[in-house]
Amino acid sequence: MADPKRSRLRRELPLVQLLPNFLTVSALCAGLTAIRFATQGQMQGAVGLIVLAAVLDGLDGRLARMLSSESALGAELDSLADFLSFGVAPGFILYFWLLNHSPGLGWIAVLVYAICAALRLARFNIGNNRPTSEGQEKRFFRGVPSPAGALLALMPMYFTFMLPESSELPPTMVDLWLVMVGGLMISNLPTWSFKTTKIYAEHARYILVAFVALAAALLTYPWATLFLLGLCYLATLFLAWRQVRKPIAKPEE
Repeated sequence: MADPKRSRLRRELPLVQLLPNFLTVSALCAGLTAIRFATQGQMQGAVGLIVLAAVLDGLDGRLARMLSSESALGAELDSLADFLSFGVAPGFILYFWLLNHSPGLGWIAVLVYAICAALRLARFNIGNNRPTSEGQEKRFFRGVPSPAGALLALMPMYFTFMLPESSELPPTMVDLWLVMVGGLMISNLPTWSFKTTKIYAEHARYILVAFVALAAALLTYPWATLFLLGLCYLATLFLAWRQVRKPIAKPEE
């Protein structure tokens, strides 16, 4: 016979509340599968899975807030998935793609990048991801977020896939690029928080049209589009730096 007291303590959970965790686990599986694809030489598929993981990572947190299903378990799971998909997987993909041609320097670059990703996530988890000014707290992150860092780290592959007839990139140059991206993640460089970016309501239709055009470009010219998006993101880093450095105008007395 069931204990009535225990039955009263049992809490029902709507299945829809688990959707954010489903997305997080899917991103984790995408990162793991990307490593498998890289070991098998399926480099374009591996890169595509990292892009998919970044999309899923962008959706799970927002969905959790919409459903009011945020939890400590979900936050820790998301952090672990981010480290695997955006800290470990991109390094392995680049290593199996090109950096194993200079195994010593290549592996050092992979290790530096992965450690930087771990430090970036740790800083975020302990609540130290705060800009220098309270007025900019909601507008800027400190350092490049790990999903953006992963997509930036893979830019040499976008370039090669975009121009397959071009000569192979020097491994040393890719080593330096990977280390530089790792440095951007742990830097104090301000980066825009796009989730808090607001637009005028009358401009919403233009944003929707731009989104459709971007989706079509990704499907038609995926590597060229990803490479251009990476360049645009790097430009936003410079713009955010200039915005933060701009002195705040004081009211006239």
